[in-house]
This record gives sequence, C-alpha cells and structure tokens, in this order.
Amino acid sequence: MSDRSSNSTHRPPTAREARGSSRRRGRRARFTLLRLLLWVVLAVLGLGIGVTAGIAVSLWHSVPPLDQIVFNPDLSTILYDRNGQEITRLYRENRVWLPIREMPASIQHAIVAVEDARFYQHHGFDPIAIARALVANVRSRGIVQGGGTITQQLARNAFLTHERTLSRKLREVIWAVQIERRYSKSEILERYLNEIYFGNGAYGVEAASQLYFGHSARTLSLPEAALLAAIPRGPAIYDPYNHPDAALERRNFVLRRMAETGFITPQQMEAAQSVPLELTARRTRPQTQAPAFVDYVISTLLDQGFTEADLWASGLKIYTTLDLSYQRAAQQALDASLPDGGVDSQGVLQPQGAVVTLDARTGAILAMVGGRSQPPGSSTVANQFNRAVYAYRQPGSAMKPFVYLAALDHGFTPASIVVDAPVRYPMGDGTYWEPQNDDHRFRGPITLRDALAGSVNVVAVKLLDQVGVGTAMEYARRMGITTLVDRGHPNDMNLSFTLGGLTKGVSPLEMASAYNTLANRGTYMRPYAVVAVVDRRGNTLYEGRPQPRVVLKEETAYLMTSMMEDVISRGTGRAAAIGRPAAGKTGTTSDNTNAWFVGFTPDVTTAVWVGNDQQAKPLVFHGRAYGSPLAAAIWGAYMKQALAGQPVSDFRKPPRLVEGVLIDTRNGLLGGPGTPPAFRRYEVFVAGTEPTRYAGDAFQTPQQPQVTPSVPQSPSPGMPTPASSDGPTPESPADASPPQAVTSPPSSASGETFDGATIPTASSSRPSATASTAAGSVYL
Repeated sequence: MSDRSSNSTHRPPTAREARGSSRRRGRRARFTLLRLLLWVVLAVLGLGIGVTAGIAVSLWHSVPPLDQIVFNPDLSTILYDRNGQEITRLYRENRVWLPIREMPASIQHAIVAVEDARFYQHHGFDPIAIARALVANVRSRGIVQGGGTITQQLARNAFLTHERTLSRKLREVIWAVQIERRYSKSEILERYLNEIYFGNGAYGVEAASQLYFGHSARTLSLPEAALLAAIPRGPAIYDPYNHPDAALERRNFVLRRMAETGFITPQQMEAAQSVPLELTARRTRPQTQAPAFVDYVISTLLDQGFTEADLWASGLKIYTTLDLSYQRAAQQALDASLPDGGVDSQGVLQPQGAVVTLDARTGAILAMVGGRSQPPGSSTVANQFNRAVYAYRQPGSAMKPFVYLAALDHGFTPASIVVDAPVRYPMGDGTYWEPQNDDHRFRGPITLRDALAGSVNVVAVKLLDQVGVGTAMEYARRMGITTLVDRGHPNDMNLSFTLGGLTKGVSPLEMASAYNTLANRGTYMRPYAVVAVVDRRGNTLYEGRPQPRVVLKEETAYLMTSMMEDVISRGTGRAAAIGRPAAGKTGTTSDNTNAWFVGFTPDVTTAVWVGNDQQAKPLVFHGRAYGSPLAAAIWGAYMKQALAGQPVSDFRKPPRLVEGVLIDTRNGLLGGPGTPPAFRRYEVFVAGTEPTRYAGDAFQTPQQPQVTPSVPQSPSPGMPTPASSDGPTPESPADASPPQAVTSPPSSASGETFDGATIPTASSSRPSATASTAAGSVYL
C-alpha cells in the first residue's frame, strides 16, 4: 500500500500536464512583463505630467494680472526706410470697430458654429474638443482637427506668437482662462470678430463686409455671414475673389454646421446654400509713398514664410533698405521728364517708366519706382503693376557691355581695333542678315572704346561673333540676368543678342544688379529690400544681409567702367552727365519701343526704363520720337538731386593697371611724334597687355578680302534683329585710313573660373574671321 502511494506521488507528469504548467509559467512571465511596462508607462506619464505641470505653473506666473489683459486692435505693421522714416502702415485704416450689439445674430452664430460649437459651455479651453481632435488625429495619422477655442484663438492673435511649441500652447490655454475670467462671453466674441483676419487686408467683420459686399456688417444676410465665417480658417485658400469655388464650398459647410448646432433650420440652410456668391468689385489698396517697393517687400517676406496675417495683423516693424530721399527724387524725375501721351484703354497715362537704384557696395535697394504718377481722378491700375521688377522688355544696346566684358577677358583691350564695315551673316534659310548702324554710316577701323561710346552696332556684332554668344551670355548670367534662353526655339543664341534682341527681355531690377557688379569692382551683390523684421515684443524674426559673389576680375571691371565713362562724357549718354565720375550705357530698340539708360557712380547704380505698356507701340508723341537720350536725361536729373551734398568719389583703380599709355587711335599701337593730335589718346591697360610697338609715320591700306563669315551664332530665321538707335561716335572720323596693325587676337585659353564656375573661352581658330597683314590681324 505504501509502495503504491509512493509510486503515485513521484510519477512523472503527463505531456498534457507539462504543457499546462508551461502555459502557466508563460502567463506569469507575461504578466510580470506587462506589470513592469505599466510601471514604466506610469512613470513616464507621471514625469511628463510633472514636467508639464511645472511648465504650466511657471507660465501661470508669467501671465499679467487681469486688469492688464487689454486688447489693442490697432496693431498695424509699419515699414521704415533706412533712416528710420516711416514709409507706410499696412492696412491701419482697414479696421472699423463694430460693437457686438450692432452685429446681426447670423454672423455671431456662424462663427461659433464653425470655430467653437461649445463656446458658451467651456471656460477658455474645451477638454472635450481636445479629446475629440486627438482621437481624430490618431485615426487619420495626421493633424486633421484642432481643439482650440475662440478664446484661445483670440489669445494667440492678440497676445502670443504662432510658433508651434508646447510652451506656447500651454501659455495659450492659460491666457484663455484669464481672458474668460476678465471678460464675458459677449465681450470675448466682440473682440474676436473685430480682431480676426478675413483676407485681402480686411480685419474685423465690418471691414470685411465693406470689402466683399459693399455694405455694413449690420445688414449681413445669412449667406453673406456664412461666407465671412468661412474665410478665417484659410484666408488665401478660401479667398472668394481668387478661389470662388473653394469659398462657396466652405460657405455651404458653415451653413450645414449652423443647422447641425441648431442655429438655423434645415429649410434656412437649403435656401441659403442655393444663393450664389455675390461680391462687390475688388478694390485697390491705399497708395503709399513707394507702392512698388512696398509690394516688393511684401512679396519678399511672403516668400520667406511670413503669412498675410503676420504682415497685416501682428504689429511688425519692418526695417527696409529704401531711402525716401532717393525715392522721392526718382519719382519726381520720372514724372517731370516723361512726355504726355494721353491715357490708354485702361485709363493709364502713357508712356510709362521705371527706376531702380542699388547701393553699389551691398546691393540694397535704395529706390524703386514702378511707374509714373497718375493724375488725380485717373485709374489706379498703373500702380498695381511693378514695372521695375516685372516688366521684361527688350534692352537694346544696353546688352553690349556683356559682350565687351567677354572680349576684355579674352585678349582685347580698350585700344583694340575692329573694322566698322558692311558684313553679311547667313540666316539658314538662304537669306542674309546685314547689321546696320543707327546712322547707316560705316567708320572703318575704330577702337573698342570709341565703338562703345558711340554704340556702334556692327562692331558689337563682329565682336560677339569673335568671342561667342555662349561666352557673352554666361557673363550676363553671372552678373544677375536670369531671363536668357539658350534652348528651344526661339532662343537667344544668336548675334542679335548684343543688340538686345532677346526672347523674353530683361527687367530694370536685373539690369541694375548686373551693372552694379561693375560699380562694385567685379563682385555681384544680390539685390535685397529688407534689413530686419521685428515683432511687437522686440524679437527679430528675419534679417536680410548682403550676398556677395565675385564674378569678374577687378581689372576687367575697371577697364569696362573706364570705357563706359566715355559713354557719358562724349558718347550717346551725354544727357546723363552729372558733374562727377559716372559710367553707363544707353539702349534703344530699333522701333523705338524701349529706351534705357543704366549707369553707376562709385556709390550707387541706377537703371531707368521708358516705354509704353503696349510694347508694340513706339515712343512717338506729337510728331517726336523718343529714345535713350530721354532715359539718360531722367537718370541725370535724378542722380544730380539724389547725390547733391554727398562727397564726390572716383572709381578705385586696381593695382595691376598701366595708365597714361599714349596710343594712336587709328591702329591701337603706341603713339609717336608723327601721330596727329586728333588721333592721340592716353589709354589704360592691364599690365602686360599694353602695346609695345610704335605706329610710325606712314600708313598703308592693307588688302582686306571680302569676307562673309559662316558661324553658328548667326541669327535664325524669324529671330528679332534690332538695331540700336543710340547714335554715332562723335570722335570716330568716317574717312580715317585703315591701319596696318592692331592688337593681339583673343586668347585661346580654356576658360576663366569664378566662384566655382568656369566661363567658356571663345575659340581663336574661327575660319574667315581675320585678315592677316604684315603688322598683325584686322578683325572684320
């Protein structure tokens, strides 16, 4: 008996019993692990709650007392010029306070229904709404709902920032609770409806109602109230002018929410939803001292991530680069000099113009005039288009400096000779292009300095043919021109490039920035308009800084500047003379539709453009044709006034220059006792490029073959081939004898490198491009 008992007690467990025992041990292990994880989660939650509570307590003590929670709806954004003078205030006048007792119930109910349905039940923040939003966001794995209340929105807009941080959100809740303690629900709703942004510069329901419907908010209909309530969630997205379909859909959603919350009946909802959008015409902004510049600043800051609400509603201080004294002088010179061509079909006075001035050393925009002032009572549409930035027009001969720069970097000097004589280029369709000078004269051999001063077209075309269109185009791009086209059809890869025959054209701002590279001794400075943006608490939100990029050798920039000084002193830009060192270039299209002068002093660079808004219409008024002399005169009048009283400075010379080299302008060689006074000139060279041989007393005419170059840069059929209308060179005798010798041909180096990029070098092995003589090469 005892033996059996002992055997039954110690028998091994069956397989079933073993499996059960294993499961029990597994359950105990999992329970232990779950209990451990639970403690970890509770510890983390406790720590998080503790930290959050600590932050909340700290933030609670930072909230001002109830009597100091006062709303200030007059928080305009102010723009200042570089001297601290106020330029304008953004929409300070576009807010009209309306007491809530004068607001119809429809707008109050619409806002509450769509923004905070439990507004009258909570005490500043709504835990139920927060939980509901949390669940919805978890389910959608994204942010699809928010739990903020009307009071929280009011706190954020009036007292806080829009940064997305936990501390800001906690501060928002604390402020909302304090606001609810300080104000009644009616007072909170009143302030909210007068503070909120409704798009297009309108703040508060009264300004919004006047803007969109042309009447007071006191008489809002139900569909109108629902539309206004639809906009604040996304003023740009639900803009009824720009996005009417989205605005209509959102309005009908508001009406549906009003019915769901019991503010209106289903029948009222359906009747209101059937009403189409009925808006008054969009109105323009109030004019400012510098409307084009202000619009440019706004566009710049929107690109930097600021919102419309930031710029028009948060009380920012925007410190800009504008100099109001320059701005007023530019506007005055433009208005006083343009002829009266009458108003066009849009009611805009023609011709129009634009002026841009940059600080030569930093690229800061000192003045920006987007159009001429309009007479009282005329259409204001002219000020809606900023021609200084967005008018892409043909530049005429103002493109020539880019070609000359390429030549100077590839073996040419200011004394190099090019023969101004007839030339033909095949068009590819069996026809030929024969570039012409404005006066239809040919001057024979001429130095590059004289050719640029007189804006001789044939020389510029031959020069481009020699250095290559791609090379010259790369110089223009490196100096800030972004609109050039080198692919597809049509494109700018043709010889009319040097005469301004471009596919898209250029803007005054980019032309000013490109020429400013010369004023800044070869360093390109990207134009900028904003120095700093500061919020109402003194925090700097944005800073604009100069962005330099070296794109030219300093010696090349100086030589080009020296040659362009002659454009003003004795060439086509004499109307721009201001009695101090200045350089520039004229530009006029052959059909007189665009007139330019872009010039610079050691301190500032200014581009002036004149033309009709309808580009096909020439600048001919009362029987008189206008061209670049008009633009040059505007430049001169403006610069004299703007620079009056400022010290006179000269262009700084780089060290590797050789000055005072006497040359013979008939051949570019060293001048001697036998050189007639009319052909004697003291020239400047980069060291090592000056001539070393004397011209001598005797000249013989070299045999010059008739050459018709066949080159890939020839104009394509149908491409624009404008001729400059800037005029002849005053000091280039047409009957001068051809020379026996000229300077060396362009270098065949592989390229020049600036800022990590290589500018290609034109080949010197162009067939039929030169005629050899005993003394050297004559460029045809």
